[in-house]
Amino acid sequence: MVIENIKLAFNAMRGNKMRTALSLLGIVIGVASVVAILTIGDSASQSIKDAIAIGGLDMVTIYPSPGQRNTGIFNEEFSSMLRRDVEGIDVVLPQNSSIARIRVSQEATDASVVGVLSDYGDALNLEYTQGSFFDAMDNINRRQVAVLGSSVAEELFPEQEAVGRYISLFRNQAKNYLVVGILKSKDPTFNLSYDDSVFIPYNTYSQRFIRTTNVGAFVVKVTDGFDTIAVSDRITEYLDDIVGTDGYMLFSPATLAEMADQITGTFSTFLALIAAISLLVGGIGIMNIMLVSVAERTREIGVRKAIGASPSVIRGQFLIEALTLTILGGFLGIVLGSLLSFAVTNLMDWSLHLSYASFILALGFSMFVGVFFGWYPAVKASKLDPIDALNYE
Repeated sequence: MVIENIKLAFNAMRGNKMRTALSLLGIVIGVASVVAILTIGDSASQSIKDAIAIGGLDMVTIYPSPGQRNTGIFNEEFSSMLRRDVEGIDVVLPQNSSIARIRVSQEATDASVVGVLSDYGDALNLEYTQGSFFDAMDNINRRQVAVLGSSVAEELFPEQEAVGRYISLFRNQAKNYLVVGILKSKDPTFNLSYDDSVFIPYNTYSQRFIRTTNVGAFVVKVTDGFDTIAVSDRITEYLDDIVGTDGYMLFSPATLAEMADQITGTFSTFLALIAAISLLVGGIGIMNIMLVSVAERTREIGVRKAIGASPSVIRGQFLIEALTLTILGGFLGIVLGSLLSFAVTNLMDWSLHLSYASFILALGFSMFVGVFFGWYPAVKASKLDPIDALNYE
Protein backbone atom coordinates (compact mmCIF):
# COMPACT_ATOMS: atom_id res chain seq x y z
CA MET A 1 0.00 0.00 0.00
CA VAL A 2 2.82 2.41 0.88
CA ILE A 3 4.64 1.70 -2.40
CA GLU A 4 1.39 2.20 -4.30
CA ASN A 5 0.86 5.56 -2.56
CA ILE A 6 4.42 6.62 -3.40
CA LYS A 7 3.76 5.77 -7.06
CA LEU A 8 0.55 7.82 -6.93
CA ALA A 9 2.52 10.70 -5.39
CA PHE A 10 5.10 10.67 -8.19
CA ASN A 11 2.33 10.45 -10.80
CA ALA A 12 0.68 13.50 -9.23
CA MET A 13 4.01 15.38 -9.27
CA ARG A 14 4.63 14.50 -12.91
CA GLY A 15 1.14 15.65 -13.81
CA ASN A 16 1.77 19.12 -12.31
CA LYS A 17 5.49 19.76 -12.83
CA MET A 18 5.39 23.54 -12.38
CA ARG A 19 3.34 23.27 -9.20
CA THR A 20 5.66 20.54 -7.90
CA ALA A 21 8.73 22.66 -8.63
CA LEU A 22 7.27 25.66 -6.79
CA SER A 23 6.29 23.43 -3.86
CA LEU A 24 9.79 21.96 -3.66
CA LEU A 25 11.53 25.34 -3.92
CA GLY A 26 10.82 26.43 -0.34
CA ILE A 27 11.90 23.07 1.08
CA VAL A 28 15.06 22.94 -1.06
CA ILE A 29 16.09 26.48 -0.06
CA GLY A 30 15.38 25.82 3.61
CA VAL A 31 17.31 22.55 3.75
CA ALA A 32 20.18 23.96 1.66
CA SER A 33 20.43 26.95 4.01
CA VAL A 34 20.55 24.78 7.14
CA VAL A 35 23.12 22.40 5.64
CA ALA A 36 25.31 25.19 4.24
CA ILE A 37 25.27 27.25 7.44
CA LEU A 38 26.10 24.32 9.73
CA THR A 39 28.74 22.90 7.37
CA ILE A 40 30.40 26.28 6.77
CA GLY A 41 30.28 26.93 10.52
CA ASP A 42 31.96 23.59 11.26
CA SER A 43 34.57 24.23 8.55
CA ALA A 44 35.30 27.73 9.87
CA SER A 45 35.57 26.44 13.44
CA GLN A 46 37.91 23.61 12.42
CA SER A 47 40.07 25.95 10.32
CA ILE A 48 40.38 28.35 13.26
CA LYS A 49 41.27 25.48 15.60
CA ASP A 50 43.82 24.16 13.08
CA ALA A 51 45.45 27.60 12.93
CA ILE A 52 45.49 27.85 16.73
CA ALA A 53 46.79 24.29 17.08
CA ILE A 54 50.00 25.28 15.29
CA GLY A 55 51.07 26.75 18.62
CA GLY A 56 50.42 23.39 20.27
CA LEU A 57 47.14 22.51 21.95
CA ASP A 58 49.15 21.01 24.82
CA MET A 59 51.10 24.23 25.40
CA VAL A 60 50.51 27.16 27.77
CA THR A 61 52.62 30.33 27.68
CA ILE A 62 53.04 32.63 30.69
CA TYR A 63 54.11 36.26 30.16
CA PRO A 64 55.17 38.19 33.29
CA SER A 65 53.81 41.74 33.33
CA PRO A 66 56.48 44.49 33.03
CA GLY A 67 56.08 45.36 36.71
CA GLN A 68 56.91 41.80 37.79
CA ARG A 69 60.06 41.26 35.75
CA ASN A 70 62.40 42.79 38.34
CA THR A 71 60.74 41.37 41.47
CA GLY A 72 62.73 38.14 41.44
CA ILE A 73 59.61 35.97 41.24
CA PHE A 74 59.71 35.16 37.54
CA ASN A 75 63.25 33.85 37.38
CA GLU A 76 64.79 30.58 36.24
CA GLU A 77 63.90 28.90 39.56
CA PHE A 78 60.23 29.65 38.86
CA SER A 79 60.25 26.89 36.22
CA SER A 80 61.02 24.11 38.70
CA MET A 81 58.72 25.67 41.31
CA LEU A 82 55.76 25.74 38.91
CA ARG A 83 56.38 22.18 37.73
CA ARG A 84 56.58 20.98 41.34
CA ASP A 85 53.45 22.76 42.60
CA VAL A 86 51.02 22.37 39.67
CA GLU A 87 49.90 18.89 38.65
CA GLY A 88 49.94 17.97 34.96
CA ILE A 89 53.02 19.90 33.84
CA ASP A 90 55.62 17.98 31.84
CA VAL A 91 58.21 20.71 31.33
CA VAL A 92 58.53 24.49 31.85
CA LEU A 93 60.84 26.29 29.43
CA PRO A 94 62.02 29.87 30.09
CA GLN A 95 62.30 32.00 26.97
CA ASN A 96 63.73 35.41 26.09
CA SER A 97 63.71 37.21 22.77
CA SER A 98 64.75 40.45 21.10
CA ILE A 99 65.28 41.83 17.61
CA ALA A 100 68.85 41.88 16.30
CA ARG A 101 70.75 42.50 13.08
CA ILE A 102 72.24 39.36 11.51
CA ARG A 103 74.95 39.43 8.91
CA VAL A 104 76.86 36.96 6.72
CA SER A 105 79.42 38.59 4.41
CA GLN A 106 77.32 41.02 2.35
CA GLU A 107 73.96 39.51 3.31
CA ALA A 108 72.08 40.99 6.28
CA THR A 109 68.61 40.83 7.79
CA ASP A 110 66.72 41.61 10.98
CA ALA A 111 65.32 38.69 12.95
CA SER A 112 64.01 37.74 16.35
CA VAL A 113 66.77 36.15 18.43
CA VAL A 114 65.22 33.71 20.90
CA GLY A 115 67.04 32.25 23.89
CA VAL A 116 65.67 28.83 24.83
CA LEU A 117 66.72 25.59 26.51
CA SER A 118 67.78 22.55 24.50
CA ASP A 119 64.42 20.83 25.31
CA TYR A 120 62.58 23.47 23.30
CA GLY A 121 62.92 21.72 19.93
CA ASP A 122 61.47 18.43 21.17
CA ALA A 123 58.73 20.10 23.23
CA LEU A 124 57.43 22.00 20.20
CA ASN A 125 58.05 19.15 17.75
CA LEU A 126 60.32 21.26 15.56
CA GLU A 127 61.62 19.67 12.35
CA TYR A 128 64.82 20.40 10.46
CA THR A 129 66.00 20.58 6.88
CA GLN A 130 69.64 20.63 7.98
CA GLY A 131 71.40 19.73 11.22
CA SER A 132 69.56 19.65 14.54
CA PHE A 133 68.80 21.67 17.66
CA PHE A 134 71.64 22.48 20.06
CA ASP A 135 72.12 20.21 23.07
CA ALA A 136 72.21 20.68 26.85
CA MET A 137 76.01 21.06 26.94
CA ASP A 138 75.77 23.96 24.50
CA ASN A 139 73.51 25.69 27.02
CA ILE A 140 75.58 24.79 30.10
CA ASN A 141 78.80 26.02 28.45
CA ARG A 142 77.10 29.11 26.96
CA ARG A 143 78.32 28.20 23.49
CA GLN A 144 77.65 30.61 20.65
CA VAL A 145 75.63 28.31 18.42
CA ALA A 146 72.41 29.04 16.54
CA VAL A 147 69.47 27.35 14.84
CA LEU A 148 68.01 29.40 11.97
CA GLY A 149 64.41 29.69 10.84
CA SER A 150 63.86 28.80 7.19
CA SER A 151 63.33 32.39 5.98
CA VAL A 152 66.43 33.65 7.77
CA ALA A 153 68.49 30.80 6.30
CA GLU A 154 67.23 31.45 2.77
CA GLU A 155 68.04 35.14 3.04
CA LEU A 156 71.52 34.71 4.52
CA PHE A 157 72.55 31.54 2.66
CA PRO A 158 70.77 31.51 -0.70
CA GLU A 159 71.39 28.15 -2.37
CA GLN A 160 74.15 27.30 0.12
CA GLU A 161 74.61 24.88 3.00
CA ALA A 162 74.19 26.88 6.21
CA VAL A 163 75.17 24.31 8.84
CA GLY A 164 78.82 24.71 9.79
CA ARG A 165 78.88 28.37 8.69
CA TYR A 166 79.06 31.40 10.97
CA ILE A 167 76.67 34.32 11.34
CA SER A 168 77.26 37.63 13.14
CA LEU A 169 74.62 38.79 15.63
CA PHE A 170 74.69 42.53 16.28
CA ARG A 171 73.52 43.65 19.73
CA ASN A 172 75.74 46.48 20.98
CA GLN A 173 78.62 44.56 19.41
CA ALA A 174 78.99 41.83 16.81
CA LYS A 175 79.43 38.24 17.95
CA ASN A 176 79.90 35.19 15.76
CA TYR A 177 77.62 32.16 16.12
CA LEU A 178 78.05 28.73 14.55
CA VAL A 179 74.95 27.51 12.68
CA VAL A 180 74.06 23.98 13.86
CA GLY A 181 70.58 23.57 12.38
CA ILE A 182 67.96 24.92 9.95
CA LEU A 183 64.27 24.63 10.82
CA LYS A 184 61.74 23.33 8.36
CA SER A 185 59.25 26.05 7.43
CA LYS A 186 56.56 26.29 10.12
CA ASP A 187 53.44 28.43 10.25
CA PRO A 188 53.66 31.28 12.78
CA THR A 189 51.91 31.07 16.14
CA PHE A 190 50.28 33.99 17.92
CA ASN A 191 53.51 34.96 19.63
CA LEU A 192 56.34 33.78 17.38
CA SER A 193 57.28 33.43 13.73
CA TYR A 194 59.61 30.45 13.60
CA ASP A 195 60.70 31.10 10.02
CA ASP A 196 61.94 34.60 10.92
CA SER A 197 63.70 33.63 14.15
CA VAL A 198 67.15 32.60 15.30
CA PHE A 199 67.35 30.29 18.33
CA ILE A 200 70.36 30.32 20.63
CA PRO A 201 71.01 28.60 24.01
CA TYR A 202 69.21 30.25 26.92
CA ASN A 203 72.37 30.76 29.02
CA THR A 204 74.20 32.17 26.01
CA TYR A 205 71.37 34.66 25.50
CA SER A 206 71.12 35.79 29.14
CA GLN A 207 74.84 35.82 29.97
CA ARG A 208 76.54 36.74 26.70
CA PHE A 209 74.05 38.15 24.20
CA ILE A 210 71.87 40.40 26.41
CA ARG A 211 73.14 39.85 29.99
CA THR A 212 69.86 39.78 31.90
CA THR A 213 68.33 37.83 34.77
CA ASN A 214 64.77 38.57 33.66
CA VAL A 215 62.68 35.97 31.86
CA GLY A 216 60.40 37.19 29.07
CA ALA A 217 58.10 34.15 28.99
CA PHE A 218 57.65 30.59 30.21
CA VAL A 219 56.49 27.93 27.77
CA VAL A 220 54.65 25.14 29.61
CA LYS A 221 54.09 21.73 28.02
CA VAL A 222 51.22 19.75 29.54
CA THR A 223 51.82 16.09 30.42
CA ASP A 224 50.21 13.59 28.04
CA GLY A 225 46.82 12.46 29.33
CA PHE A 226 46.07 15.70 31.17
CA ASP A 227 43.46 18.20 29.99
CA THR A 228 45.25 21.38 28.87
CA ILE A 229 42.39 23.68 29.84
CA ALA A 230 42.21 22.16 33.34
CA VAL A 231 45.99 22.55 33.79
CA SER A 232 45.76 26.11 32.47
CA ASP A 233 43.09 26.86 35.09
CA ARG A 234 45.32 25.43 37.84
CA ILE A 235 48.23 27.59 36.65
CA THR A 236 45.95 30.64 36.71
CA GLU A 237 44.88 29.94 40.31
CA TYR A 238 48.51 29.36 41.30
CA LEU A 239 49.74 32.63 39.75
CA ASP A 240 46.80 34.61 41.16
CA ASP A 241 47.91 33.58 44.66
CA ILE A 242 51.55 34.53 44.00
CA VAL A 243 51.42 37.75 41.96
CA GLY A 244 47.73 38.63 41.59
CA THR A 245 45.66 38.83 38.43
CA ASP A 246 47.63 41.81 37.06
CA GLY A 247 51.03 40.20 37.48
CA TYR A 248 51.00 38.08 34.36
CA MET A 249 49.25 37.19 31.11
CA LEU A 250 48.51 33.58 30.21
CA PHE A 251 47.98 32.30 26.69
CA SER A 252 46.54 28.85 26.01
CA PRO A 253 45.80 27.73 22.43
CA ALA A 254 43.47 25.04 23.80
CA THR A 255 41.37 27.62 25.67
CA LEU A 256 41.30 29.86 22.61
CA ALA A 257 40.27 26.92 20.42
CA GLU A 258 37.44 26.06 22.82
CA MET A 259 36.23 29.67 22.80
CA ALA A 260 36.35 29.78 18.99
CA ASP A 261 34.39 26.52 18.84
CA GLN A 262 31.73 27.87 21.21
CA ILE A 263 31.39 31.17 19.34
CA THR A 264 31.16 29.64 15.87
CA GLY A 265 28.84 26.91 17.18
CA THR A 266 26.46 29.42 18.77
CA PHE A 267 26.53 31.66 15.70
CA SER A 268 25.93 28.73 13.32
CA THR A 269 23.05 27.42 15.43
CA PHE A 270 21.44 30.87 15.50
CA LEU A 271 21.73 31.23 11.72
CA ALA A 272 20.48 27.68 11.21
CA LEU A 273 17.38 28.45 13.28
CA ILE A 274 16.74 31.49 11.10
CA ALA A 275 17.23 29.34 7.99
CA ALA A 276 14.78 26.81 9.42
CA ILE A 277 12.08 29.47 9.19
CA SER A 278 12.28 29.17 5.41
CA LEU A 279 11.53 25.46 5.87
CA LEU A 280 8.36 26.40 7.73
CA VAL A 281 7.45 28.80 4.93
CA GLY A 282 8.08 25.95 2.49
CA GLY A 283 5.78 23.81 4.63
CA ILE A 284 2.99 26.34 4.25
CA GLY A 285 3.55 26.14 0.50
CA ILE A 286 3.28 22.35 0.68
CA MET A 287 -0.01 22.63 2.60
CA ASN A 288 -1.46 25.05 0.06
CA ILE A 289 -0.47 22.83 -2.85
CA MET A 290 -1.90 19.76 -1.11
CA LEU A 291 -5.19 21.58 -0.49
CA VAL A 292 -5.34 22.46 -4.19
CA SER A 293 -4.54 18.82 -5.01
CA VAL A 294 -7.36 17.61 -2.74
CA ALA A 295 -9.79 20.00 -4.41
CA GLU A 296 -8.74 18.90 -7.91
CA ARG A 297 -8.97 15.21 -7.03
CA THR A 298 -12.24 15.34 -5.13
CA ARG A 299 -14.01 13.08 -7.63
CA GLU A 300 -11.09 10.62 -7.53
CA ILE A 301 -11.38 10.54 -3.73
CA GLY A 302 -15.13 9.93 -4.07
CA VAL A 303 -14.55 7.01 -6.43
CA ARG A 304 -11.95 5.44 -4.09
CA LYS A 305 -14.26 5.78 -1.12
CA ALA A 306 -17.19 4.37 -3.12
CA ILE A 307 -15.24 1.21 -3.90
CA GLY A 308 -14.28 0.71 -0.26
CA ALA A 309 -11.24 2.89 0.57
CA SER A 310 -11.30 3.80 4.28
CA PRO A 311 -10.61 7.32 5.62
CA SER A 312 -7.23 6.10 6.98
CA VAL A 313 -6.21 4.88 3.50
CA ILE A 314 -7.13 8.24 1.93
CA ARG A 315 -5.37 10.11 4.73
CA GLY A 316 -2.27 7.93 4.32
CA GLN A 317 -2.22 8.55 0.56
CA PHE A 318 -2.06 12.33 0.92
CA LEU A 319 0.33 12.20 3.88
CA ILE A 320 2.72 10.02 1.88
CA GLU A 321 2.40 12.44 -1.03
CA ALA A 322 3.34 15.36 1.24
CA LEU A 323 6.20 13.34 2.74
CA THR A 324 7.46 12.35 -0.70
CA LEU A 325 7.57 16.01 -1.70
CA THR A 326 9.46 17.11 1.40
CA ILE A 327 11.89 14.16 1.37
CA LEU A 328 12.69 14.84 -2.29
CA GLY A 329 13.14 18.51 -1.44
CA GLY A 330 15.33 17.51 1.50
CA PHE A 331 17.69 15.44 -0.65
CA LEU A 332 17.91 18.18 -3.29
CA GLY A 333 18.55 20.72 -0.51
CA ILE A 334 21.37 18.61 0.93
CA VAL A 335 23.05 18.43 -2.48
CA LEU A 336 22.65 22.20 -3.03
CA GLY A 337 23.81 23.00 0.52
CA SER A 338 26.89 20.80 0.09
CA LEU A 339 27.76 22.52 -3.19
CA LEU A 340 27.35 25.94 -1.57
CA SER A 341 29.55 24.83 1.34
CA PHE A 342 32.23 23.60 -1.05
CA ALA A 343 32.17 26.91 -2.96
CA VAL A 344 32.42 29.07 0.19
CA THR A 345 35.13 27.00 1.90
CA ASN A 346 37.12 26.88 -1.33
CA LEU A 347 36.81 30.66 -1.68
CA MET A 348 37.90 31.20 1.95
CA ASP A 349 40.69 28.60 1.63
CA TRP A 350 39.25 26.51 4.47
CA SER A 351 39.25 22.73 4.66
CA LEU A 352 35.74 21.37 4.04
CA HIS A 353 34.22 19.49 6.97
CA LEU A 354 30.88 18.09 5.87
CA SER A 355 28.41 18.15 8.74
CA TYR A 356 26.62 14.82 8.48
CA ALA A 357 24.64 15.76 11.58
CA SER A 358 23.24 18.70 9.61
CA PHE A 359 22.18 16.29 6.83
CA ILE A 360 20.21 14.19 9.29
CA LEU A 361 18.82 17.26 11.06
CA ALA A 362 17.72 18.96 7.85
CA LEU A 363 16.20 15.80 6.37
CA GLY A 364 14.44 14.97 9.64
CA PHE A 365 13.04 18.48 9.94
CA SER A 366 11.85 18.45 6.33
CA MET A 367 10.04 15.15 7.03
CA PHE A 368 8.44 16.73 10.11
CA VAL A 369 7.34 19.66 7.95
CA GLY A 370 5.81 17.21 5.48
CA VAL A 371 3.80 15.43 8.18
CA PHE A 372 2.83 18.61 10.04
CA PHE A 373 1.70 20.63 7.03
CA GLY A 374 0.40 17.63 5.11
CA TRP A 375 -1.81 16.47 7.97
CA TYR A 376 -4.63 19.00 7.53
CA PRO A 377 -5.07 18.42 3.75
CA ALA A 378 -4.87 14.65 4.32
CA VAL A 379 -7.51 14.75 7.06
CA LYS A 380 -9.70 17.01 4.95
CA ALA A 381 -9.49 14.52 2.06
CA SER A 382 -10.29 11.58 4.36
CA LYS A 383 -13.43 13.29 5.67
CA LEU A 384 -14.98 13.98 2.25
CA ASP A 385 -18.41 12.43 1.81
CA PRO A 386 -18.25 10.01 -1.17
CA ILE A 387 -21.63 11.14 -2.58
CA ASP A 388 -20.72 14.84 -2.37
CA ALA A 389 -17.30 14.06 -3.81
CA LEU A 390 -18.75 12.19 -6.81
CA ASN A 391 -21.13 15.10 -7.50
CA TYR A 392 -18.31 17.67 -7.20
CA GLU A 393 -17.89 19.79 -10.34
